[in-house]
Amino acid sequence: MTQGTRDIKRRIRSIESTKQITKAMEMVAASKLRRAREKAESGRPYFEKLVETVREIVEITGRIDNPFMEIREGKNKAFIVVTADRGLAGGYNSAVIQEAVKKIEDKENTTIISFGSKGRDYFKRRNYNIVKEYIGISEEPDFAYARDIGKRVMDLFLEGKIDEVYIIYTKFISTLTQKPQVQRILPIKYEDSKRLKENEKKDRRSIIEYEPSEEGVLNHLIPSYIYNTIYGALVESAASQQAARKVAMEAATDNANEIIDDLSLTYNRARQGAITQELTEIVSSAEALK
Repeated sequence: MTQGTRDIKRRIRSIESTKQITKAMEMVAASKLRRAREKAESGRPYFEKLVETVREIVEITGRIDNPFMEIREGKNKAFIVVTADRGLAGGYNSAVIQEAVKKIEDKENTTIISFGSKGRDYFKRRNYNIVKEYIGISEEPDFAYARDIGKRVMDLFLEGKIDEVYIIYTKFISTLTQKPQVQRILPIKYEDSKRLKENEKKDRRSIIEYEPSEEGVLNHLIPSYIYNTIYGALVESAASQQAARKVAMEAATDNANEIIDDLSLTYNRARQGAITQELTEIVSSAEALK
């Protein structure tokens, strides 16, 4: 066997080892995706009902005086940036980071809470003000972390240190499609969408009674609304991360197969050429001895 064919054989073995790794990672991502997707889909009905209830209370009773609904003129903003702790997920991390950079207008008046080491590393290298980081939990987020983040941003908002809070995450649409999203958490914007007509408002006001009061119910619901908004974003991002990683590893496995096929063809041609050359030399030697 010539030196060239040995090199080709060595490359084939190396790529086959890489393919085994990417295939294993694809299977792990697929398994984690199923769990993350179930978690995301199971929590949506509760969150949607919570949002509907908050909006309905405001629409029925009119604008309620709540500190978390206060619109301010200040420029201090906080961004909760949700990325992954690991790479090998295609453009998942870069898409979220690019969306955050596009949204951040003033670096000096920006506070960042990073969820995932990829976002943390990016903003830390560029000297952004990171007040809190959550590392090693992006693939299986727990509600406790969403509550911790929510309490932190609510405290900063009430203290007047920040005037607006946004969360930037990736919404899971399908295994092949994930889309970066920017959602404002605070202040909770009141918009009279005219969803309910005046007579409907009167009817519902006569049917529904809020104890101890509309303000009391809303004060209780708003923190829960904030926690669940953050948790929903974390869960959506976890599902998106696994979907992006599954697709990336599947593509890597397919590429490895193509390279192996090309190298195998090259190897067979080189081997056949070497055999032909040896036969030619044998025949030439035999002819010379006649």
